[in-house]
Amino acid sequence: MKLGLALSGGGIRGIAHAGVLKALEENNIALDILAGTSSGSHIAILTALGFCATEIYNLFNQYAYQLVGNNAEVIILDSLLFNKKMTFDGLRSGQPIEELYNTIARQKGFHTMKDLKMPVATVCTDMIEEKEMVCASMIPEGVPYIDDIEIGKAVRASSSFSVVFNPCSYHDKILLDGGILNNVPVDVARTLGADKVIAVNFSSDKITPNSNMMDIGMKTIDMMSNKISEMHLKNSDLILTVDTDGTGLLDIDNVDYCFQAGYETALEHMDSIKAIVKQE
Repeated sequence: MKLGLALSGGGIRGIAHAGVLKALEENNIALDILAGTSSGSHIAILTALGFCATEIYNLFNQYAYQLVGNNAEVIILDSLLFNKKMTFDGLRSGQPIEELYNTIARQKGFHTMKDLKMPVATVCTDMIEEKEMVCASMIPEGVPYIDDIEIGKAVRASSSFSVVFNPCSYHDKILLDGGILNNVPVDVARTLGADKVIAVNFSSDKITPNSNMMDIGMKTIDMMSNKISEMHLKNSDLILTVDTDGTGLLDIDNVDYCFQAGYETALEHMDSIKAIVKQE
């Protein structure tokens, strides 16, 4: 029996996935297949590169400000409030993400997705053809995945959230965040060979009279994403929904909180996880 993990996008909340991995590691539950969208792709790739949960958490703490900076939300709010046109040049390029992951991968002896030994995939959106595109370490027969893309670009493309980062170019394609069409890639994990799939996603934050425009924007995104994900979630064997209590898309100061939230959520469901693992 092959166990797969489908990791959703969610901005900085994605570090909660590493918390889930920590709980699995402590209970000696090994993963065979990983599929991630957006921030979930970061965790999936780092795991496939051989990093444990604690190492992934340390990497996030080390590079979070370098990757997203601390003023992206201010840029977006400024554009919304004062009706300024926000051009591609006003967004973050995403290039630091690509360069960082390529550097980390090369230090481990890997370059493209097909070099990775573990079945792993990242999901992005092809803007031109208006369809999902999957970058994978293996291509099942008859499935239109790609495996010759650099690891860094696969992560960057999957997490090119359209109001924060520039689109990512790959050959004749223009790629955006995978969460537009498939935020919880349970189906991708199954296509890669998973018999059982655990899906990890995030609860939608509550809106109060004190909520600002960014809170409302995030709520809107969460609502759309959750609706799109319903079909994929139904195809999973277990859903771990992590409550990150109002953490914004780029709320870097909440990394520790989100990591712990993922860890505790996995522990709360550990009996169900173990029951899935024991099934043959």
